[in-house]
Amino acid sequence: MKRKIVLTCAVTGDGPIHPRFPNYPVTPAQIADACIEAADAGASVVHIHGRDPETGLGNRSPEVFREIVQRVRERNDRVVINLTTGMGATFVPDPADEALAHPTTDVASAVERVGHVLENRPELCTLDVTTMNLEGGIAGAPDCIFMNTPGTLNRMAQLIREGGVKPEIEVFNPGDILLARRMIEQGLIDPTPLFQICLGVKWSAPADAKTLIYMKELLPEGASWSAFGISRWQMDIVALSTILGGHCRVGLEDNIYLERGVFATNGQLVERASRIIADLGCEVATPDEARGILGLDALAEKRLAG
Repeated sequence: MKRKIVLTCAVTGDGPIHPRFPNYPVTPAQIADACIEAADAGASVVHIHGRDPETGLGNRSPEVFREIVQRVRERNDRVVINLTTGMGATFVPDPADEALAHPTTDVASAVERVGHVLENRPELCTLDVTTMNLEGGIAGAPDCIFMNTPGTLNRMAQLIREGGVKPEIEVFNPGDILLARRMIEQGLIDPTPLFQICLGVKWSAPADAKTLIYMKELLPEGASWSAFGISRWQMDIVALSTILGGHCRVGLEDNIYLERGVFATNGQLVERASRIIADLGCEVATPDEARGILGLDALAEKRLAG
């Protein structure tokens, strides 16, 4: 029997949009359409951020997430929904005095950052167990820090666990895995964790084979794991992750090109990843197969009770 690969499509992040990209998903309706496109192309899971319908900037308001989730569920009630909790973690030091926060800082409490998860009760949500430098320069933006302190992560993990939602633990550097392992040992995350190894982000772990192998070896025994690569490394990491026994993620959040100078759609990226997975002797899992692989069925009663 062929091994089943859980294929996630991250349909839109919350970062800057390429000015020449046509029809990038921005409004709740467009983001929901992107989720349906990815699911129709074969994605097991859709990973969702919100954006302001007017400006296109990242938007973590409950109203935006509520509309996206409702629209997706009305059209496809089988695909696994994964909501981000990464928004609300950007500390921007004032360049004139880095002891002060720049007005563009967006740092929210644990309750705020998971509120839309507890309202919409998806089966998965991300938990970014990392703090890292992000370089400015886009539209004059200053340098910033993607900031997730251990205390905030602990509180978020507890709320997610109480809500019956499984966290997808996003890790960008080896030390992130060590912190997540401690959270598992403390009972904040159930001992059948799901990790997402994020590679190629500037100033974090590079997208290459030796890094993926090293980070995979740091995972706790019995963990499920997936990996993705940013930009030109996206399909390389699809292949490497499949070969090494993991699952995969693609989508416009991480890469907007099919090839140099050719913009992609989410559906095209899912289809290409699916071909790579098939060529390596595996198959993309259906949403129901993904639920079994990731242990989501066991959480359903607790989640629905909330």
